Amino acid sequence: MFVSDFRKEFYEVVQSQRVLLFVASDVDALCACKILQALFQCDHVQYTLVPVAGWQELETAFLEHKAQFHYFILINCGANVDLLDILQPDEDTIFFVCDTHRPVNVVNVYNDTQIKLLIKQDDDLEVPAYDDIFRDEEHSGNDSDGSEPSGSEPSEKRTRLEEVCLGLSQRDILFDYEQYEYHGTSSAMVMFDLAWMMSKDLNDMLWYVAPAVSALGVLQPSLGQMKYVTDVGVLQRHVSRHNHRNEDEENTLSVDCTRVSFEYDLRLALYQHWSLHDSLCNTSYTAARFKLWSVHGQKRLQEFLADMGLPLKQVKQKFQSMDISLKENLREMIEESATKFGMKDMRIQTFSIHFGFKHKFLASDVVFATMSLMENPEKDGSGTDHFIQALDSLSRSNLDKLYLGLELAKKQLRATQQTIASCLCTNLVISQGPFLYCSLTEGTPDVALFSKPASLSLLSRHLLKSFVYLTKNRRCKLLPLVMAAPLNAEQGTVTVVGIPPETDSSDRKNFFGRAFEKAAESTSSRTLHNHFDLSVMELKAEDRSKFLDALVSLLS
Repeated sequence: MFVSDFRKEFYEVVQSQRVLLFVASDVDALCACKILQALFQCDHVQYTLVPVAGWQELETAFLEHKAQFHYFILINCGANVDLLDILQPDEDTIFFVCDTHRPVNVVNVYNDTQIKLLIKQDDDLEVPAYDDIFRDEEHSGNDSDGSEPSGSEPSEKRTRLEEVCLGLSQRDILFDYEQYEYHGTSSAMVMFDLAWMMSKDLNDMLWYVAPAVSALGVLQPSLGQMKYVTDVGVLQRHVSRHNHRNEDEENTLSVDCTRVSFEYDLRLALYQHWSLHDSLCNTSYTAARFKLWSVHGQKRLQEFLADMGLPLKQVKQKFQSMDISLKENLREMIEESATKFGMKDMRIQTFSIHFGFKHKFLASDVVFATMSLMENPEKDGSGTDHFIQALDSLSRSNLDKLYLGLELAKKQLRATQQTIASCLCTNLVISQGPFLYCSLTEGTPDVALFSKPASLSLLSRHLLKSFVYLTKNRRCKLLPLVMAAPLNAEQGTVTVVGIPPETDSSDRKNFFGRAFEKAAESTSSRTLHNHFDLSVMELKAEDRSKFLDALVSLLS
């Protein structure tokens, strides 16, 4: 059931209990976790934190801890499946689920005792009515009183026919509701609203929300541009409230104070911690529009820099080392030249944080850094170690970890653009009919970086965007993309991800989750649907051809 009063029905319930936090491995979940941790520390709530990367880890961790806890909080996992069916909990176990994945499973919505959904009702959820889904057949026997008109079917046959029709109708309603996967309001935003309601919101908490909102815009465009702008507008009001300073107060601020501000900044990845040239080359927005994988694209980039009047020596050195006279008007210069080159939305609404005068980060910088720390392919630590490192990087006391994340993010973005150039130049993106398909092979440079779901999804989105600018086939511009990358060579498995079409509309819901399940079921392909995003799955490489054939026939 949906919780209407988060303070009374959620926070005051768990405040006097020992609770277990299950937190998914994504940026929004980490930010929501930091806010909830701050609230729990404020009120001395006892809690245990367990990171979970997929359904298997969630089931294992629940079995391990279920005897010690009655209250479980799930962040960005659990809403889009029948949670009770998967975990099989005791009757006195209570789950509080704060999840951005949509659609919400109908069993979770209509369970009044054990499932409590911490989900904003103003999201366009479109949950089917209870009677339409869980309708029984009692009404069908009302007419069978023995008095039948002549020539009519026997009542038993008619009743069976009504049952079949009723079952088909329910399945159709459920199919229409569940066929598309998308994302709702950020979980960190939900947690910040809770803190605000209780007058416990702090500037640090506000900063945790900014990367979460930015992450859903950067990594999950299915959120929709209008939703992103709306959330940014809500957040901007909180930023103004917390960071308002009179002129007299400005001089009395501590040197190492924390300031969060709203900005119209450049749509360039990590440019303040990189060189401007590297950022232009490795940002999806500019790389796709300039077509930097071609010689002609490299020439257009040089023309773009010449149009701005920026010397190459300045552009290729670190942004922090550029002449102050150039940096003062840099945003305006880039925006003016970008408009001439057909890039009209070069600047976007975002947030930045200042720690004193030295450290400044944009929300998108933190998104890339945190994601890179969490999906670090190095074997020197477990997934839990990487999760804790990413969680720590959000705190101002661990800026060294954030800077490490930025370096990893640069490596990831470079590898992404190099892989895209390789795929496009060797024609690896092929049309399968109803969708485009691309497969990375073992031995591809940096292929280990793309075995994790978020990294592969980001590569797939950027590849699809670049392909749309490259191809002259109008039909191909409207197709979705399925991409596969090697996961485990010894076990012979690949990670498969489905990406919706690259369109200008704000509604970019993903239909691959259900399609993958149906295709795997019809061909008995050996798959593992272990990720909280249903459009990501693991597949045996040997079953790939029959799985793709089934997917083609299903979507045709």
